Amino acid sequence: MSYKILDLKFDQNGVRFTINPVVIYDDQEMVLVDCGHPDALPKLEGLMKDEGLDMEDLTKIIITHHDHDHMGALASIIRKYPNVKVMASTIDAPYIEGKEKSLRLVQAESIYDSLPEDQKESAKRFAAYLESIEHTKVDILLNDGDRFDCCGEFEIIATPGHMPGHISIYLPESKTLISGDALVVQKGELEIANPQYSLDIEGTRVSALKLSKLEIDRVVCYHGGLYTGDVHSALIKMANAEN
Repeated sequence: MSYKILDLKFDQNGVRFTINPVVIYDDQEMVLVDCGHPDALPKLEGLMKDEGLDMEDLTKIIITHHDHDHMGALASIIRKYPNVKVMASTIDAPYIEGKEKSLRLVQAESIYDSLPEDQKESAKRFAAYLESIEHTKVDILLNDGDRFDCCGEFEIIATPGHMPGHISIYLPESKTLISGDALVVQKGELEIANPQYSLDIEGTRVSALKLSKLEIDRVVCYHGGLYTGDVHSALIKMANAEN
């Protein structure tokens, strides 16, 4: 089993950001964890080619949660590569499939009236953008503790907090955690992802405590990339932080 961390760059409001989808693979399967914004497919194909990988070999995509920057390109990928199977948590699947309203959109709408007038126009644009994200059928429902023997082995870890259906992926062979938005690297430190976007901040601390019980040597965060410091101590600190 091997994995590659992709540096997917995008511009937002004139600022350049980097997000980090991950490809895990062996000689039989290739699994992409999260896939970026709606226009990300050509960039993903190019980044994978740079790593000596071919999108044609992709067999599965795991979506850690239904935020727009994690599932935005999903529909375009499935249109071009229809044999790829989509995997997501049982809780998150209805949002990915469009059977339930995006929780990020619900959040955006709930705070709209409290925003200053000069922020309301951009808030409207953001809500319209969220509504434009295409939905896609989920082929394989995931639950906490599910194990898969493809790509060596990986385990699904339910890590609610950022969103109720958020999952992380644990690779026991390399003691690596692919954390989605459960965790983030900021200024070289491993932390809980931006509380502003976590729907249940206490839930993020419970998830941090849960993760601290795993043997983790490295964490790949969607925002911030690879962290190889003292993961256990960082998780315990998060779990014990005051609200």
